[in-house]
Amino acid sequence: MADIPGIGPVIREDSTVTDAVTQTNVMVLGDASAIAMGNLYASLAHSTGILFQNSVSSAAQFSTLAQATTNQGVMQIYSTNTMAGASATEKLAQDGTPDQLNTLLTTLRSLNQ
Repeated sequence: MADIPGIGPVIREDSTVTDAVTQTNVMVLGDASAIAMGNLYASLAHSTGILFQNSVSSAAQFSTLAQATTNQGVMQIYSTNTMAGASATEKLAQDGTPDQLNTLLTTLRSLNQ
């Protein structure tokens, strides 16, 4: 065997080595789509897991907010004076009635004179 300067000895090409390299390259090309789909499924599973985690977290926060709102409402109901609330409700229910009666009385007095 002769040496090629700077490269090394010349090795004869064997068909077994060539076939092995070809089969390895074919296997790599054949596995690429399966590996890509595996990566896609793993990414999809991870994203779906994060989606459900966010959903559970949001539901928990909403439940806490609803409980706090209910608590504040009950505290507000218990803190008001019942007589003051009844008086305010009566004043709101009769809003405008004294003005109407006063106007009617003034009109009747003007007609009598």
